[in-house]
Formats: sequence, C-alpha cells, structure tokens
Amino acid sequence: MIVITGGAGFIGSNLAAALEERGESEIVICDRFGPGDKWRNLGKRELALLLPPEELLDYLEDQGPKIQAVFHMGAISSTTEPDIDLTLQTNFTLSQKLWRWCTNTGTRFIYASSAATYGDGSAGFDDNSAALGTLRPLNAYGWSKHLFDRRVMRLSAGRGSRASQWVGLKFFNVYGPNEYHKGSMRSVVHQVFEGVRAGKRATLFRSHNPQYADGGQLRDFIYVRDCVSVILWLYDNPDVSGLFNCGTGQARSFKDLAEAVFRALGKEPEIDYIDTPLEIRDKYQYFTEARMDRLRAAGYQGTPTPLEEGVRDYVQSFLTAPDPYR
Repeated sequence: MIVITGGAGFIGSNLAAALEERGESEIVICDRFGPGDKWRNLGKRELALLLPPEELLDYLEDQGPKIQAVFHMGAISSTTEPDIDLTLQTNFTLSQKLWRWCTNTGTRFIYASSAATYGDGSAGFDDNSAALGTLRPLNAYGWSKHLFDRRVMRLSAGRGSRASQWVGLKFFNVYGPNEYHKGSMRSVVHQVFEGVRAGKRATLFRSHNPQYADGGQLRDFIYVRDCVSVILWLYDNPDVSGLFNCGTGQARSFKDLAEAVFRALGKEPEIDYIDTPLEIRDKYQYFTEARMDRLRAAGYQGTPTPLEEGVRDYVQSFLTAPDPYR
C-alpha cells in the first residue's frame, strides 16, 4: 500500500497516475478537494482510499506494516500565503509527525521540498547538507520547507533512525498537466497559454535588476513528468537517501518560455512587460539553476525534457486537448 499526501494536487496526481501505470493498485490519497474541479486530477484513477489530512496519522497507525511508502507531496505551496501559522502547521509540524512515524516504523519516506529554500540564490544552489545553514529563503513558504529540510538532516544523522529510506526533493519551477486548480500559482506556461488562447498578448514581469533584460529573468523550468521520473527512480532504489535538487540543471528565461507557448500554438510571439508588484519585488528570484551533481552521483541517469519539447507536449497533448487531465 502506498500513501500520497497532496495526491490530488499537481505533482501528487501525476505521481499517482505513473504508479497506477506501473501496476500499483493499492494507492491511498490524502488531500482536500474543496468546491472546485480539483477532483478531476484523479478522475481516471482507481484508488484504495481517500483521506482528509486530519485522519492521516490515525490511518497510518491503524495500517502499520501494510504501508510500503509515504510520498509526502502535500503542502501549503503559495509563496504569498498570508497565514504563516497555517503554513508552518502544514509544511513543518505535520511533516515532522510523518517523518517520526516513518522513522519509527521503518517506512520509506519521500517528500517535496522546494527551490524556494535557496532565497535569492546568492548562497548558490548546492544541495549538499553543509550548505543548508547559509540559505536565506525570501518568503514563509520557502522558510517552512527549509526548516523541515534542516530538521530532517539533523534527525537523520542521529542514532536509532530505522527509516529504510528517506529523500527530500527540492523541486524547481515545475510545469505540466493537472495544475489547473493552482490559481495564481500555476506555471507561466499555463498562464501565457490562457491569454494567447483568448487572443491576448503575453504579459511578463519587467526586470528591476540591471543585470537582467525584461523577460530575461532565469529559472530552472522542469516538466512534471521528469519530476515523476526522479521520484520513481528513487522508489526503485531504496538504498538512496538524502536531500537532492530536482531540476534540469539549465536555467532558461521567461521570454524563452513564453515564446515556446506561442510556437506550440503555431503563433508568432507577442509579449508585453509590466512592473513586478511592489509587494513581491524585494522577494523576487532573478536566477535559479539546480545543481544536479549529487543525484547523478547517486546513479540517476534520466535526461530532462528540453524546454521547447516539454512546453509543446503540455500545450498540444493536454492544454488544447478535449480531456486535459492526466
């Protein structure tokens, strides 16, 4: 039996689909659905059980040895969430409880961290544990993830840990199917696509840093299927534990990304630039690029999908399809 927290969300639902395709039939989803269409992310899946988060720990205690692995993808992922206490309760406190249960029972534990832990990038993007103390996240979301990363590294170094495998993945800028429910937190691919489909020009943030041209802000954009590929490789290699980056290792500009959306739709790019909102301007990352050395050294040999290919597949296979859900 496999448990996926945040299993109706973006990465979680793609992971559930991939596990089902591999023949896993006992998949338990822990998530909240709310009044919208988030349920459609799981509309094609055969599931063993759906649980709200408040019932998860009791369920784990009840099932015990039947649980083979916990994939902890659930989180408050909004970088602008105003309720810091809720963010910490979900991303730090609950995560510690799950870590403790998995450690005490020897259950494999793979969780989602974030590139937001790297802050403005001035301390680099090295996923070596020795660099953790130098990182300064720019928002509460990144801080909550960073707190848990640091706690896990300290606890994993302690005596008596019986967790057969633990992995934290620092996801960079992920895009792909099943992100429709994320509102303003959707990828720029999805946001640009909606505007272009409505006959509008694309809108990107103007640069307020003289080192970067408008639209030249750089991110490590990774297609969600590549994230799932990494997770499944780790699932197949239970001897690998640690904190790892999950990106492509190559930064690309928002302008590149927007132009790829236009070309996937057979259109010439038309892009306007607006000022970055003042409330996020001093917290804005101008450059992110995953260092992938440690995951490669651990044995992962997967090749990331090139940006233009990933955007084209997302647009043509999902966003413009009659059934856009994975």
